[in-house]
Amino acid sequence: MDIGTFDSFPFDFESKRVTVYRRGSGPGVLVMHEIPGITPEMADFVDRLASAGFTVWMPHLFGEPGKPYSDIYALAEVAKLCIGREFSVFAANQSSPITNMLRVLGRKLLDEAGGKGIGAIGMCITGNFVLALMMDPFLLAPVLSQPSLPLATLVTPSAKRALHVSDAELENARKRSAGGTTVLGFRFTCDKTCPSERFACLREELGAGFDGTEIDSSPGNPHGIRAKAHSVFVREFRDEAGHPTRAALDHLINFYKDKLC
Repeated sequence: MDIGTFDSFPFDFESKRVTVYRRGSGPGVLVMHEIPGITPEMADFVDRLASAGFTVWMPHLFGEPGKPYSDIYALAEVAKLCIGREFSVFAANQSSPITNMLRVLGRKLLDEAGGKGIGAIGMCITGNFVLALMMDPFLLAPVLSQPSLPLATLVTPSAKRALHVSDAELENARKRSAGGTTVLGFRFTCDKTCPSERFACLREELGAGFDGTEIDSSPGNPHGIRAKAHSVFVREFRDEAGHPTRAALDHLINFYKDKLC
């Protein structure tokens, strides 16, 4: 999918201007794209959500819109984010400053799309952002796909469990989960960037409010998913009946329809 076929508009927050790509109609869903940026496959994912009946907004956060994925491209974008001020990629107990802008954008999406609330999905380096966005009660359908912050997941056991949110944001997520807000999560079982300890922590903190899907990527798995698989809805997605990533997308779409429609 060519991102150039999407509608777009500029969004100003404090001293920063971002381009927001939008597609579809219906209840609002805010998509925070993954590393390295808005690739054609990332645009495909947005198009699938829009086709399912949602107004999808995706702000351009990093990378070059429309540029295809490559490992070198991905590593270069990670390096830039590591020294940037808007993404606190090594922080265990605080969220990235850019979540302040995303919360304001979420309110604007609700105002324009209408309805009782919005959904949101963070992916990879933006995955944990959704927990911070839960501070706004109008976020009714939060989803974390392969949440990867803090990046120091291979250094210490505590970093593997860390959720990249402040104590206040985590306490709010606990209260909302206890009050009936479900948080979806997706990861591959052998993904070291989003380790199993992180999902274990989410289950401990959110209890029955966390609905985590872990897709088998172990050697010899029946679908031939590679051990290094990371990107559930983009790079590793297969639009094939019976494939677990297709089942994950169906689960995501049904979740949004149940919570927002």
